[in-house]
Amino acid sequence: MIRRAGDWIGRHPVLAFFIVFAIFPFVVPYKALATQVLIYGLLALGFNLLYGYTGLLSFGHAAYWGLGAYGTGIALAKLKVSSLWLALGAGVGLALLGGAFVGFFALRRRGIYFSMLTLAFAQLFYFVAFHLADWTGGDDGLRGITVLPVRLPGYTLSLDSPLAFYYFALVLVGLAVFGLQRILNSPFGAVLQAIRENTDRAVACGYDVTKVKLLSFVFSAMFAGLAGALDALRLTVVPVESLYWTTSGQVVIMTLLGGAGTFFGPFVGAATWLLLEDRMAIVTESWPLIIGAIFMIFVLFLPRGIWGTVLGGFHGRQSA
Repeated sequence: MIRRAGDWIGRHPVLAFFIVFAIFPFVVPYKALATQVLIYGLLALGFNLLYGYTGLLSFGHAAYWGLGAYGTGIALAKLKVSSLWLALGAGVGLALLGGAFVGFFALRRRGIYFSMLTLAFAQLFYFVAFHLADWTGGDDGLRGITVLPVRLPGYTLSLDSPLAFYYFALVLVGLAVFGLQRILNSPFGAVLQAIRENTDRAVACGYDVTKVKLLSFVFSAMFAGLAGALDALRLTVVPVESLYWTTSGQVVIMTLLGGAGTFFGPFVGAATWLLLEDRMAIVTESWPLIIGAIFMIFVLFLPRGIWGTVLGGFHGRQSA
């Protein structure tokens, strides 16, 4: 039964995504948590493209999440743009540029040196944001973000209610999921996975590995930037911690919990992490210790993650 359901999801991943998340707000404790799972799932989706499908371990994905959040927040709070679409575009564009910049330099190194460079750049952005208090709010965070209504031809939708914002975010995240599916099903996606499996062989086959990795880096940053932009709208504030290394650590844990290299693993991991955090925080102040122990158990005994174990796949060989 599970295998059959997994096969159907693998054939119709975008449809399955919309079906599950259309009812998701009504099965979690409160709707704001559903929105948080959706947004953090998108962040993990971007990280998973780089790590799970390309084989590049980044410790600095907080950079693109934070750039997306600050880009949208500054556009609304400081520049007073009149269009929500323009503000979102500013956040995604800033994250995309940040990804291209960091990727250009970080991809000159491999292995742990690459990972450390991504972390170093993320911390660099954090300290820049911390000291540019006039624009970012510094330690107090960027405040005064106004969530503008969504304006479409002949129609205006207010995002004041949690449910309205959730479904607005669902549409945008769903488009990102559809975009990822198109990337993975294209020849470019096949090259990504070839690089992950054996970089030297991909080079021998004539592929420009550095260019492909940089494009993967940029796409990954774009997804993370959209997630950060949506989170700025969700909170109406951008804390400077959004650029801190702990945010990067969270997305790594979420991806590994759900299943790196699987299509829905990032969302499963985000839901698991956030639901555990929400429930455990009510029971005990030592909830990080409990979640840390659970994560260690998964790493030791379920290295494929939750979704990867359910499907029986490993490193993206299952399409779902």
